[in-house]
Amino acid sequence: MRCPFCENPDTKVIDSRPTEEGHAIRRRRECENCNKRFTTYEKVEEMLLMVVKKDGRREAFDRNKVLNGIIKACEKRPVPMLEIEKVVNEIERGLNNLMEKEVQSEFIGELIMEQLKKLDEVAYVRFASVYRQFTDVNTFVSEIEKLLENGKRPK
Repeated sequence: MRCPFCENPDTKVIDSRPTEEGHAIRRRRECENCNKRFTTYEKVEEMLLMVVKKDGRREAFDRNKVLNGIIKACEKRPVPMLEIEKVVNEIERGLNNLMEKEVQSEFIGELIMEQLKKLDEVAYVRFASVYRQFTDVNTFVSEIEKLLENGKRPK
């Protein structure tokens, strides 16, 4: 790491510690030439993930859209924010682990529904009703019957 004061290429690490819940490393460095100290941060470079929408448009993956959708589905339900954050983290990690540059929005929606089904059945049906564009009561009944057939009883 080049010294920001004298441009010397030789610096040494004096101290390292994790920051941002372990997603980055803060390093205190000292220049071996001018002896000035400075701080650097080391972070994993994340690949920009593009989401391909139903109409073919592409936009950058936005974690907040996933978070807000799940929060809306869980509104007035006994689901702690910590659990919602865990679900969003798991979805984001899973998408990053695909090592793909583009992913279909339908795939993300299915991942969200899969997680919501485990988290809260009512939130799952709420999300599914918007995501799958339920048009009448029969569609709701059909989705609830699928839950009941799979051994899941609404709470």
